[in-house]
Amino acid sequence: MTFVKTSQFDYILPPEFIAQTPVEPRDHSRLMVANRNTGQVEHILFREIGKFLREGDFLVINRTRVIPARIFAHKPTGGRVEILLLRKESELTWEVLIGGKGIKKGMVLDLPEHLSAEVIEVLESSRRIIRFNKPIDKYLPSIGQMPLPPYIHEKLKDPERYQTIYADRTGSAAAPTAGLHFTSELMRSLKSKGVQFAEVTLHVGLDTFAPVTEENAEDHLIHREWCEVSQNTADMVNRAHNEHRRIIAVGTTSVRTLETAARNARDENIIGAYSGMTNLFILPGYSFKVVNALITNFHLPKSTLLMLVSAMAGWENIHSWYEVAKKENYRFYSLGDAMLIL
Repeated sequence: MTFVKTSQFDYILPPEFIAQTPVEPRDHSRLMVANRNTGQVEHILFREIGKFLREGDFLVINRTRVIPARIFAHKPTGGRVEILLLRKESELTWEVLIGGKGIKKGMVLDLPEHLSAEVIEVLESSRRIIRFNKPIDKYLPSIGQMPLPPYIHEKLKDPERYQTIYADRTGSAAAPTAGLHFTSELMRSLKSKGVQFAEVTLHVGLDTFAPVTEENAEDHLIHREWCEVSQNTADMVNRAHNEHRRIIAVGTTSVRTLETAARNARDENIIGAYSGMTNLFILPGYSFKVVNALITNFHLPKSTLLMLVSAMAGWENIHSWYEVAKKENYRFYSLGDAMLIL
């Protein structure tokens, strides 16, 4: 067996390339259009993406919405702790990250709005399962803050800029960043050209930013995230495939969702409806069942996201394109520029 070495997905990125603020307007970010077969790239603005899309192309977007998942609480001793909501387990129960020492099972934390949370399970590192005294969802807009990635140090002036314009299904701890570049006007323009859109949902967890630390990438325990493909979307994807139209994922989250739903395919279809958790880890050597092309941002070294795009385009191409991006002063990571991999 040939193992995929984590070290090969490393590259050097000086901090000044990490975008700290979003471009305005959204679709004025830059777009590198990269061809997998020739290795060639072109440089345009994202709003010009229609030049490389054609009638019948099928874009799949992730409609998840980021929650104000960073909240603050106090221990019985009065010490302040930070809680980062990761995943809702039930109406009252959440998996969280807690920043603070000595957070043990049975401890009750005090929050604003007469809320409290009991630690009911201690997981690895700073992960905990906590149970609130009442559903917290409606309080999050007033007590929560937007959980920007750790490499973003500027305060986001408008929290909506860390949401896609079509985000309407609350549940993510991070944005599906490839979709941040779309505006209503751009989507209308593409639709008038005959480009179709379909929706899936994947609630993004913060583990998406965590680097792989194992020597062999296959040994990494991929983060589990909840996703859904409706029957209607599955039917549309199957129809597009049967008509030999390109299925283009908007973001790695859409890729993971579509390829997870491919496991539910029946008969001659390539995809089936699905709702549940996914732990699909896409590494070089993976055979894509659904996705033909990808819109994505520039990703962190040694991350599962960088491995996914390398599975689609080859690490040699990705590394070469990232070096070009640095020479051309592209902006990297969540609030940065984008790629269209064809």
